[in-house]
Amino acid sequence: MKTQFLEQEIKYEGWQLSPHWIYKNFKIQGDATVAFIGECEVKLTEMVDIEDVINNEPIYSRSMLSFISEQFNVSLVEGVFRQRLLICIIKEALEKRGFLITRNGDDLFFDGKKLTVSIATKSVNSILIHTGINIDSAGAPVKAGGLTSELGITGIQEFADEILKNYSNEISDIILASTKVRGV
Repeated sequence: MKTQFLEQEIKYEGWQLSPHWIYKNFKIQGDATVAFIGECEVKLTEMVDIEDVINNEPIYSRSMLSFISEQFNVSLVEGVFRQRLLICIIKEALEKRGFLITRNGDDLFFDGKKLTVSIATKSVNSILIHTGINIDSAGAPVKAGGLTSELGITGIQEFADEILKNYSNEISDIILASTKVRGV
């Protein structure tokens, strides 16, 4: 899987979770995950999570580290597994820095404050994942925490690069592991 941290600030509004967004905008073809920093504002009209729409829960963060992944030849259920794997890799990276992080499904929490948003969906030819980690939690519509505002983490790009590398390596290792066994 190809990965890249995007230097430019990008406001995530939900519409970016679409087929070939990474390829069309950044010329990264195939299975890929990109990370970027920017404001996050997903209105109900762009919301993929039907439960959030029903509950009238738009998403907002003044500053968020976002990961968008597009992966091909994967079912939606496997896509959700891969989404949860990404969440677990983020949890490990935070715990390695000494923070006690709890996970509930695809959500991470610190001290009862929500750190992340995440969704996996299927397009006509791929699965798409968005996972965002608050950097600055001010103005969030829920009790939220942030990488800098609550955890004091600086060096967000280095943190993102670590997650991108670990996620790509884990996916590659899983695929490789599936090729070394004899069928029974």
